[in-house]
Amino acid sequence: MGTRARVDWRETFRVWGFGAAKVPLILFVRPRVLELSDARCVVRVPLRYRTRNHLGSMYFGTICVGADVAGGLMAMREIERSGERLSLIFGDVKGEFLKRVESDALFECADGPAVRELIARARQSGERESLPVTITVTVPDKLGEEPAARFVLNLSVKRK
Repeated sequence: MGTRARVDWRETFRVWGFGAAKVPLILFVRPRVLELSDARCVVRVPLRYRTRNHLGSMYFGTICVGADVAGGLMAMREIERSGERLSLIFGDVKGEFLKRVESDALFECADGPAVRELIARARQSGERESLPVTITVTVPDKLGEEPAARFVLNLSVKRK
């Protein structure tokens, strides 16, 4: 999937709306959802004036926003499907920056089944439940399928 893949505008506008209401930095970065399925989420973050650093590559904070969106979007969708009031947060972050991001970046999280199980556990237990989710960052225009960064975010969910 190249960086010019078809955008899912419905999901993208939902992410932007969430950003506008709750996390303005998401709206500022303007991520685009390319895929949101039961298995995986793929988000593109464009490299442009707002998202680049003084060296012309993507600012590491922008990369973290992309990882946050890709890692949290499946959980948000599963929470909505459950009909329960659950809150989610990332408890900790491990990031590995391997290459400079010098073009639009793709953020992929393929932990859909595990996220679904996490939401079910949190609903059943009523306690905080956690799961490490993995996000891989690629820059297809410059690096092909070679990872530019990897993140492990500890997704934490609890009944409100």
